[in-house]
Amino acid sequence: MPRAPRILLAGIFHETHTFVPGKTALADFTIRRGDALLGRAGDGSTMDGFLEVAAAEGWDMVPVCEYITAPSATIEHAAFEAFWSELEQGVKRALSDGPLDAILLALHGAGVTDACEDIEGELMGRLRAMPGVGDMPIFGSFDLHANFTDAMSRHANALVGYRENPHIDARDTAVRAARLLARTLAGGGLPHMLSLRVPVIWPPTGTGTAVSPMHDLEARARQIEAENPDIWAVNVIGGFSFSDVHDAGVAFSLVTTGDDDAARAALESLADIAIRLRDAGQPAEWDLDAALAEIAAKPDGPWIVIEPADNIGGGAAGDCTSVLRALLRHGIANSAVVIADPEAVAALDGTRIGGTAQLQIGGKRAPQDPGPLDLAVTLVSRSDGNFELEDRNSHMVASLGVHISMGPCAVVEADGVTILLTSRKTAPADLGQLRSQGIIPETLKAIGVKGAVAHRRAYDPIAAGSYVVDTPGPCASDLTALPYRNLRRPIHPLDPA
Repeated sequence: MPRAPRILLAGIFHETHTFVPGKTALADFTIRRGDALLGRAGDGSTMDGFLEVAAAEGWDMVPVCEYITAPSATIEHAAFEAFWSELEQGVKRALSDGPLDAILLALHGAGVTDACEDIEGELMGRLRAMPGVGDMPIFGSFDLHANFTDAMSRHANALVGYRENPHIDARDTAVRAARLLARTLAGGGLPHMLSLRVPVIWPPTGTGTAVSPMHDLEARARQIEAENPDIWAVNVIGGFSFSDVHDAGVAFSLVTTGDDDAARAALESLADIAIRLRDAGQPAEWDLDAALAEIAAKPDGPWIVIEPADNIGGGAAGDCTSVLRALLRHGIANSAVVIADPEAVAALDGTRIGGTAQLQIGGKRAPQDPGPLDLAVTLVSRSDGNFELEDRNSHMVASLGVHISMGPCAVVEADGVTILLTSRKTAPADLGQLRSQGIIPETLKAIGVKGAVAHRRAYDPIAAGSYVVDTPGPCASDLTALPYRNLRRPIHPLDPA
């Protein structure tokens, strides 16, 4: 009886916002090791997708480690080296125990340390340099908001990116990647990758796949896959504009066993579309007071006030106060916002439910914000902040799974505005966040949402409409205001076309 293929499993997942202050340290990562990775089966994550295919194929999985943390500031390089040390030792152990047939990696693709601007390319390059790994298949999944590099395509055989934003297909992407590995192991050939970047960079608000330009690009990518059976997968990469690295921005990559000239022509066809539609990736935003004035005059709701400048999913702290101030200023009662503010939560210790307190809310971490809002509030409720995603395909599930912790939370009310205070910033990608705290979103007049695109799957179905507003914050959509130093130039819209 032939032995089962042995597949090594690992992952590192971080979207690095290099313009926000501070550093992301090793202590900020959630780390799973060994069998804890296998324990992710059924949790909806990318690891879960890998494990589904592994079970179906009868693979012998060799789990090593997985490092995950929320989008945030530049990673301290020591954290990456800690990950690499574990992975390197895990590979050596696996090889000493017998043949190893492939490596499966769960990646983001926009990881940056204070000593390396491409951690994914670096780790795969290091893997390739290890004895016994040089020709081994390296497959994996990555985020649509990666900053895809030549090193990533050179060292990997097949990296498959998300096709949807909001990222409702993260687990499905991992399944696709693992099935491509199964195809290789069954004798279907060992693919390689090619990639191409274009001189265009879009803010996260311009990378939703339901509309142009990403919709047009994804349609062309699927057409290429249908036309050429040698091309196993085509990735449309929106890029992550808040990483100041050489290769940030829009890119394309593909997985092929065929002719490189045909593959390059396919990539060029995508580049032509991106350049032609470059301005469509720079969506307009509302003046905040104009948007709130319109909402105040409307009889229905809920109206969603989207604040991309404080996009938690983009690395912001989630504590900017502009929308909260505007809701109070315009007297929009029966509204709600979420503010990540562990200090405010702690300050409510000793306050009884129904009691009042004077709090300094938000404005503590973003230098662009006016600062903390001094507000008299009534305490409505407290909780441990744990909830389960209502939507198992939520944008959040890729790395976190379905069980979410916001840390200790408090719900307070001021002049008809409900404020959910969390101890841990949590992206607004699932209505379970509000409902778990007794806030029923469908009954509200207005809801402030700190996001760019990820919120849409949750909030669009219940919304009377939405307004994307221009506010100060670390994830503001005007990229021309960012002090890029490392980004390749010229690039649209920072430079003349």
